[in-house]
Amino acid sequence: MTGANVSHTKWMKRAIFLASLGKNTTSPNPKVGAVILDKNGKLISEGFHFKAGMPHAEAMAFNNLKKDAKGGSIYVNLEPCCHQGRTPPCVDKVISSGIKRAYISIEDPDVRVAGKGIKMLEEAGIKVHLGLCKKESLDLNKAFIHRNITKKAFGVFKWAMSIDGRIALKNGKSKWITNEESRALVHSFRAEFDAIIIGGNTLRKDNPLLTTRGLKNPEPLRVVFTKSLDLPIKSNLWDCSKAKTLVIYDSSRANKKYLTRIPKCVDVEEVSSDNPELISKILAKRGCNKVLWECGPRLATAAIKSNCIQEIIAFIAPKILGGENSMNPLADFEFGEMNEIIKLSESQLSLIGSDMCVKSSLKN
Repeated sequence: MTGANVSHTKWMKRAIFLASLGKNTTSPNPKVGAVILDKNGKLISEGFHFKAGMPHAEAMAFNNLKKDAKGGSIYVNLEPCCHQGRTPPCVDKVISSGIKRAYISIEDPDVRVAGKGIKMLEEAGIKVHLGLCKKESLDLNKAFIHRNITKKAFGVFKWAMSIDGRIALKNGKSKWITNEESRALVHSFRAEFDAIIIGGNTLRKDNPLLTTRGLKNPEPLRVVFTKSLDLPIKSNLWDCSKAKTLVIYDSSRANKKYLTRIPKCVDVEEVSSDNPELISKILAKRGCNKVLWECGPRLATAAIKSNCIQEIIAFIAPKILGGENSMNPLADFEFGEMNEIIKLSESQLSLIGSDMCVKSSLKN
């Protein structure tokens, strides 16, 4: 790699780092960082997108300019937008600044942009370099990219289990399988998500709170999917002062008389079947890039079958629960041959006290 290429890579990695500062706050927008150099290659400004409705990365960088950018360069990890949203198009700012070179890591998959921003820059006489640090940029915005391409939210399934693969005793008791450190990590981990999904059975049995315990504001949307609508009259999720709640029900099977049990502060949507794909699409339309499935075995299995889950995270405790009828994290996929099984990739293993945490991607 030449000295010039090393320098370009350095500044793009800086833009990617800046983008990561908006890690938990930008949805439905992507995470974007921008770096501006003057005509002599000296850093004169930088910025990042913090939250939807606030200035985009390029706009923040131009607002922070302390020197004329004319003849200079801009490094940005995602193609600048070229449409009017809650904020003006970033392409216009780049063009009017007199910048001569734009280093862009990846194209924006949003159909309102999708190469149009790059074309406008080139037509304005700006030299565009595409593809620098592509892998890192794709990984940073994989949830945003997935939602725009598939129209479904990027899904992660999380569970905790004993070393013999049980999530509860056969009588249903499960508190606590993992240690305190693992449970605290789950609360902070939830801050990465726009919504947390459970099934009606989990709500009835566990009455969870499903928050980050104040680590994110606003808290992720709490979602309950129910086939029957037979939900408890009292529930932690009915307290909307802590976080918003959405109930999605299968209109083909639910008893609508139970709708009266749900407080008016809770949003309610109906779907035509129990296919989890419908849940994922609803959340994508609501601007959720990344969602966490904390549901039971049947809903999780159905979600995997429907390609609604792209990653799994398993907390494994060095405990043996035993019991022939004890619960497993997933239901039967009815595989008959080993070549039918689901293979995981990009696995990462970490230790949390005496517990293990395994993160893997699904090849679906």
